[in-house]
Amino acid sequence: MRRSPIVLTATVAGTAGVLAFHPHSPAVQTATASAAATPTATSASTTSTQASGTATGDSIATQYGNAQVRVTVKDGKIVKVQALELQGDDPRSVQISSSAEPVLQQEVLANQTAAVDAVSGATFSSASYMQSVQSALDKLGFKAADGSRATLQVPQGGGDGGLGF
Repeated sequence: MRRSPIVLTATVAGTAGVLAFHPHSPAVQTATASAAATPTATSASTTSTQASGTATGDSIATQYGNAQVRVTVKDGKIVKVQALELQGDDPRSVQISSSAEPVLQQEVLANQTAAVDAVSGATFSSASYMQSVQSALDKLGFKAADGSRATLQVPQGGGDGGLGF
């Protein structure tokens, strides 16, 4: 009798967890060849923060796969971040990177910089995504209004038992 509330609570929590699980596959798992950058100036007085164009960031390797993005800047504002390649060496990597990518994309667009916080539980995906965004912004000559840059590096060395992609 004393254990029944614990068992019932655990059963409800487990069932809620299973029902809340929604696996997602990444939109694109492999990179396609494209021009490195196609910046265009809007006027002769354009400053580096007023850059416009589209650039493909470097492909950043991790032990779980590569990440690469394409960034579009218009009139000095980041308007689009598109994942060309996300970690996908195994189903768990796909799940983690595909759930972290929309959060990272939203943060980059909202903050207008690649210097955003990593998604909890997606360290490798976050670091490689932000490095690729920063390399694309560098190719376009884009500088964040506050001068911030992505500084999170992909962790090196051994794995962590499958956690923290």
